[in-house]
Amino acid sequence: MKNSFHKYIPFQQINLPDRQWPNKVIEKAPIWCSVDLRDGNQALIDPMNLQEKLEFFHALCDMGFKEIEIGFPSASETEYEICRELIEGNHIPDDVTIQVLVQAREHLIRKTFEAIEGAKNVIVHFYNSTSTLQRKVVFKTDMDGVIDIAVKGAKLVKELTEQYQGDTNIRFEYSPESFSGTEMDNAVEICARVMEELGATKENPVILNLPNTVEMCTANTYADQIEYFIKHLPNREAAIISIHPHNDRGCGVAASELALLAGAERVEGTLFGNGERTGNLDIVTMGLNMYTQGVDPELDFSNLPKYKEIYERCTGMKINERQPYIGELVFTAFSGSHQDAINKGMKYMKDTDSDYWEVPYLPIDPADVGRQYEPIIRINSQSGKGGAAFVMNHNFGFDLPKKMHPEFGALVQAECERVERELTSKELYKVFEDNYINHKKKYDLLEHKLYDENGDKVTFTGTIRMDNIEGHDIAITGTGNGPIDAFFNALKGVGINNYEFMSYSQHAISSGSDSKAVSYIQLKTPRGNDIFGVGIDHNVNFASILGVLNAINRSEV
Repeated sequence: MKNSFHKYIPFQQINLPDRQWPNKVIEKAPIWCSVDLRDGNQALIDPMNLQEKLEFFHALCDMGFKEIEIGFPSASETEYEICRELIEGNHIPDDVTIQVLVQAREHLIRKTFEAIEGAKNVIVHFYNSTSTLQRKVVFKTDMDGVIDIAVKGAKLVKELTEQYQGDTNIRFEYSPESFSGTEMDNAVEICARVMEELGATKENPVILNLPNTVEMCTANTYADQIEYFIKHLPNREAAIISIHPHNDRGCGVAASELALLAGAERVEGTLFGNGERTGNLDIVTMGLNMYTQGVDPELDFSNLPKYKEIYERCTGMKINERQPYIGELVFTAFSGSHQDAINKGMKYMKDTDSDYWEVPYLPIDPADVGRQYEPIIRINSQSGKGGAAFVMNHNFGFDLPKKMHPEFGALVQAECERVERELTSKELYKVFEDNYINHKKKYDLLEHKLYDENGDKVTFTGTIRMDNIEGHDIAITGTGNGPIDAFFNALKGVGINNYEFMSYSQHAISSGSDSKAVSYIQLKTPRGNDIFGVGIDHNVNFASILGVLNAINRSEV
């Protein structure tokens, strides 16, 4: 294939030798404005209907958005009716401002003012395109012609606001649409002229929205554009600097974060980045990025699965499995070393009762966004020995001793390779159950008793079935320092010997009247290898005896 990179014109950098933004950090949330119902909606194959828009609007309010762009009411009768339903149906909380978008054209602006009648708080957002390429290719006009359109639009917006009857609080927003492709001095001039026409003051500032309509450059250059604009804008205190980034280069979040460092105060975006082409800024990702740095995003992300469900149902879009913070797999580790580190991190958090989140590979606590711990570690053929143990602990309450991890991990890996896919937690438990609980038995303990002789010695008596053949039942007896030692000595009496006791651990796996104990017994076999047995019973001592017998059975079958 022919390499045609030479046909693309490199983006011209901004001359900003004294840039200040690289030395700054984000310390507070911006003003957020959701444009899901307008910019996001127009990008859908099937735009949302009235009921879907209403449900989405209420979800945005529940998340804490105070500014929501609801649509383009002059564009179609459907958009107009949705605006009217929100107002007349009393869907808008008193502390929420709706935003309506309109081109800087007279008949559209007049229609927009009709649509907002009766609303309590409204931002009238008007725009026209200003970029070099749009002027050259689409409008075939110079910058003076573009400025004239914006100024005439601002004049009409102000006149209609002054004539407006009612108690509506109207604020102004202007966007030099395609700001990212506009010469900076031209962007400053057109915005200054609009501010002047609107009579902007510090007490009644105009929102100047600077869209990265098409992401054309690296994120640092967009930050330079924002800082340059702010430094050169007359009457700066009479403007709220807003950004509206898109994601054509896949850097929408990065560009937005750097733009905040450069002085932006307000951010327009969508949930999960829905929007034209590659989408808008993802407000969820940007907000939670702040959250992980100890900055309150001032939006409620505590139940992201709920909002994911609403988003996918209302938009018909699907969220990628690797989408930050909400994708199905973002809190999942398959790699063995990652699983081991997460497992140790979770244990550290529990042991230290730390006030801070300190778990390797997990930049945020899944519980903070309504996710569960169960799927953090998932098991496939690449998983390590610690991953299987983690799932057994967190899903089923079995705290496998560390020395047992390699043995169980190898059994799990073999099963993954056999089925050629990952194992569910239930399938993982079945591997454990088949190998340690329900495995084939060469020796079966039919009955037993333990006698404590004055606290010094313990005597074990019982009946064992040899070779799992009915009728091959032999009485056994033995005395030792404890139940395990007594049982060992009883087995030696019938020729089951040459096993060496290596380690033992035990814990409860349930509570209350149904409490059971699980014992993990490590033996060295006559062949010199180590093997584990597991015993489960209501009686602690019998659980240990079963663990010994199960280890021997696993060795000899």
